[in-house]
Amino acid sequence: MKRGRVNITSKCQGFASTDGRIKRHKPRPLGLSLSQRLVKDWGNLPHHVVLQIFQYLSLVDRAKASSVCRRWNEVFHIPDLWRRFEFELNQPATSYLKSTHPDLIQQIIKRHAQHLQYVSFKVDSCTESAEAACNILSQLVNCTIKTLGLISTARPSFMHVSQSHFASALTVVFVNSKSLSSIKIDDTPVDDPSLKVLVANNSDTLKLLKMSSCPHVSPAGILCVADQCHGLRELALNYHLLSDELLLALSSEKHVHLEHLRIDVVSESPGQTHFHSIKRTSWEALVRHSPKVNIVMYFYLEAEEFEPFFCEETPVTHLYFGRAVSKAMLGRVGLNCPRLVELVVCANGLQPLDEELIRIGERCKDLTAIGLGECEVTCRGFVEFVKKCGKRLTQLSIMEEVLIPDNSYNMEQIHTEVSKHLGRLWFPDMMPTW
Repeated sequence: MKRGRVNITSKCQGFASTDGRIKRHKPRPLGLSLSQRLVKDWGNLPHHVVLQIFQYLSLVDRAKASSVCRRWNEVFHIPDLWRRFEFELNQPATSYLKSTHPDLIQQIIKRHAQHLQYVSFKVDSCTESAEAACNILSQLVNCTIKTLGLISTARPSFMHVSQSHFASALTVVFVNSKSLSSIKIDDTPVDDPSLKVLVANNSDTLKLLKMSSCPHVSPAGILCVADQCHGLRELALNYHLLSDELLLALSSEKHVHLEHLRIDVVSESPGQTHFHSIKRTSWEALVRHSPKVNIVMYFYLEAEEFEPFFCEETPVTHLYFGRAVSKAMLGRVGLNCPRLVELVVCANGLQPLDEELIRIGERCKDLTAIGLGECEVTCRGFVEFVKKCGKRLTQLSIMEEVLIPDNSYNMEQIHTEVSKHLGRLWFPDMMPTW
């Protein structure tokens, strides 16, 4: 059986020309490849869009992206991209963390130092990394830095840098910036003369100063800052720098309301450190001037070193005990810390803390968060504490091992009873969450 012929004309009527002849289409010339078209499309993105993308990239990735096209290279040098920058300085032989390449650092200093405003240095435990950070700081003579942070990811490596080298580098920034508002220099060899330079050039703009574990600073040095920097709103320091004079300076009429005061109470030589007392009137002056101030205290002491604390009413709002604390000390907290908002006890002895917790629940009317680690509380005592606090307890982190079953409640019953008083479902923690 023969196949019928196919009528091409009828099949292609839609493509016939007006004179009846079939229109032949020329094959399209090969255009841009897919990768070329993508590059062309990405290269046409507006500057502000590329700028947003670049801000999420690391410096190395940002530098690589700048070689994609001319437009992206232009964005790479826009001043707004360099206002906020973190230098990462690590030794490859001892650290797995990435590090900013020295060539890129020099390019930044040469072309963008005047644009830097929000600067931080993240260094590893090697002294060489901290010295490299000081060398960079010494070159920032044409910038107007607003925030400065020095961060050690391991042990405080800045403390192993020559004090004169560190002070000289910091002085360069303090003198040339003149608009510093935030400084985080914990665990560094900063000293009183450096703080005087800071005050002389930035007293009108300084709002935040964090300098815990700075052994070369004296109470007189930090008092100079409080006397002159009337806009200071946040301050973090070690307890040995705290004084009645400092609290009164922060309470003067010229000073703005303090928002956050962090105090680290650390024993450098266990059993040999003497801790002074702060007068109740000094605390009262501070709270009267700044009624909403958060006073945060971190304790890392031996049991016998707590004697000077909380003998009188203390307006602390957040308390963290990093080592074992006695029942007697927690009893004082319940009696003399009426502004307490958060309490964390990492360890206690083997004596139940029922009475102490119930007293804290009764007298600390603002308590909203508590965490207990290696402690002991009977189930009945714990339920009584929760009853006193009620639904205001927004965070209740208690290890299951802390609770001791008794005649009133067993472990199966206690979560139901506590959940009822909290107004939400609650279970003991299997591991610490603080």
